[in-house]
Amino acid sequence: MRIASRAALGILLLALGGCSLWPFGGDSRSRAPASVPKPPRDLAAIPDAVPREEPRSRYGNPETYEVFGKRYRVMKSAKGHKERGLASWYGPGFHSERTSSGEPYDMYAMTAAHKTLPIPTYLRVTNLENGRSVVVRVNDRGPFVRGRIIDLSYTAAWKLDMIKTGTARVEIRTVEPKRWWRRDTPPPPPARTPAVRTAATDTVTTSSGTTQRYLQAGAFSSRDNAQGLLAKLQAAGLDNGLIREARVSGQRIFRVQVGPIDSEESAERLREALRRAGVPDARVMLD
Repeated sequence: MRIASRAALGILLLALGGCSLWPFGGDSRSRAPASVPKPPRDLAAIPDAVPREEPRSRYGNPETYEVFGKRYRVMKSAKGHKERGLASWYGPGFHSERTSSGEPYDMYAMTAAHKTLPIPTYLRVTNLENGRSVVVRVNDRGPFVRGRIIDLSYTAAWKLDMIKTGTARVEIRTVEPKRWWRRDTPPPPPARTPAVRTAATDTVTTSSGTTQRYLQAGAFSSRDNAQGLLAKLQAAGLDNGLIREARVSGQRIFRVQVGPIDSEESAERLREALRRAGVPDARVMLD
């Protein structure tokens, strides 16, 4: 949990030899509420953290540090890390406080605190009690409570449905940018060839047999709703959208997708265009 007093924090900083590490952690109940902005109208619309290549933070990555008499060693690499345990969250009491990375804590961002993973690290966090899953960016240290392995931002905890309980049993896994994009799969050819669309199997195969990637903007049980979103995207200047029909558990689903896309960079550009059009949570679909 977050260290409660400035005195304790000062002692800790001295023990770290003057390094700018602020090892906060814990849930929102461990501190009096601070002044925070009103929550976004739709927390569900806040997108997950998008893994990207980043250098280690200048702050928050000492070789070792000590809290409450226990010494922690920061991992040299997060590659392949997997862990199960108890997650907690921290919120209003720490909003705008400095995190271990030096960044201000934003309770509405998709971030997290971990005791030993390098900062930053991207993690997929799955609530083992309900199957919900999010991707967060580790930019802080904590939680320093026995049995807890990760402290989540308010929004991440809300998406995992653990706000009321305060804690939940989770699995965390490192998400690396190259795995996020699946670079092991060759990109489609630059020339667009006629596509054969098979609605029931939800695949797009070009005449050369190459599968293609799309960003999915939405999925609906009503074709009219799907057409409404497609019209909205077209009005925003996105003219490469399409509606594809699929069956999921026997139910017809109409998916609104935009593309195809041929690189991580083009996916991010298109994702940003979708955000401006009011679709903040588009995700890559490999067909």
